[in-house]
Amino acid sequence: MATSLYDFTVKRNDGSDFALSTLRDKPVLIVNTASKCGFTGQYSGLESLYQEYKDKGLTILAFPCDQFAHQEPGTDAEIAEFCKLNYGVTFPVMSKIEVNGKGADPLYVWLKKQAPGVLGGSIKWNFTKFLVGKDGKSVERFASKTEPEELKASIEEVL
Repeated sequence: MATSLYDFTVKRNDGSDFALSTLRDKPVLIVNTASKCGFTGQYSGLESLYQEYKDKGLTILAFPCDQFAHQEPGTDAEIAEFCKLNYGVTFPVMSKIEVNGKGADPLYVWLKKQAPGVLGGSIKWNFTKFLVGKDGKSVERFASKTEPEELKASIEEVL
C-alpha cells in the first residue's frame, strides 16, 4: 500500500522506469496532459514555472492521457516531439497513461485519494494538476482551468 509519492515507479516516454523516490525532498507538480485540447497552451506556462523554480527543487511531470475526447492520439515519441517543438518543454513528459477507470495508473489512483476534487475519485479533464509537497504525502489539487501562473503562491509555500 503506497503511503507517499516515493512509493511509485512510472514509465518515461522512452519506456524506461523512473522511480519517484529519486525526487525525495522535492516538490513535484504532476499534470495529465493532451496535445489537442483547449488547455494545451498551458504547456507554455508549465515550462515557465519549471524554468523559474527548477533550481529551487521543483520538478514537473507531464502524463499524457487520451481518455478525454481522444485529445492525445499520438505515440509517446510523437507526444515528446510535439511538446519540445511547439512549447519548448524541458521538464519530463512521461509515457501515456490512463487516469480514470479500471486501467488508471496506480499513481493517479493514489493522487485522487489524497486530493479527491469536485468529482471525488475521478479526473474531470486534461491538465488537472497535483502539487505534491517535499514530504511526498501532502497533495493539493488544481482544476484544468487553473493557469500554471496561478500556482506560484502554492509552489513557493512548498519550496
